[in-house]
Amino acid sequence: MSQLNTQVQMETWILMSWEEFIQLTSDPAYGKTKAYYHNGRMRLEEIAALGNPHSRAHGIVMGAVFLFATLKGLDLDIHDNCTYRKAGYAEVQPDASYYVGANAEVVPWEATIIDLNQYPAPDLVIEVAYSSLTDDRGEKRLLYESLGVKEYWIIDVQNASIWAFAVADRGSRRIDQSIVLPGLEIAVLEEAFRRSREMNHGKVSAWLMNQFQSEMS
Repeated sequence: MSQLNTQVQMETWILMSWEEFIQLTSDPAYGKTKAYYHNGRMRLEEIAALGNPHSRAHGIVMGAVFLFATLKGLDLDIHDNCTYRKAGYAEVQPDASYYVGANAEVVPWEATIIDLNQYPAPDLVIEVAYSSLTDDRGEKRLLYESLGVKEYWIIDVQNASIWAFAVADRGSRRIDQSIVLPGLEIAVLEEAFRRSREMNHGKVSAWLMNQFQSEMS
């Protein structure tokens, strides 16, 4: 059994001080994990265990948002598994996150860990859930609400569905159309996930482009 598995239980929230969390996640032994911190507790998720269904869904949603923003002419700053930190309070590593419009150039290229005491939270955060759906809908949702993201999506990989939330005033509500990406219907993305089980990403992207262009015409 690896040092990682013997030291810290994965996929669960553990009581830990901020200082202990920073020390732990700075250890090279934890280099292949995603780390979250909220309300004096931390959670680690092993990247190596994500697998094919998760990575394929991740690819679809990243490509779909990029394609929609391009066709819509929206400014967009894309982050893949980026670390956001509010020192002493919270840290997150969402599967995908975006700054849109006026915020698209707010974070400089050389920034590594994005300091949320210096920069705004991303406009859109996405978690791809294969085995973590309960936590993504629960504790992580509260975490993103507290950080002030504008929109939060959970991709339910096994059911090819999306839980999309608009976030405001430290709360959230379900939405059927994106607010930060105006005109993007959540149902269209869900259909893209279903199609991706029967066809390759190139064909799914072509289908999405037709859908987006018809909605914009």
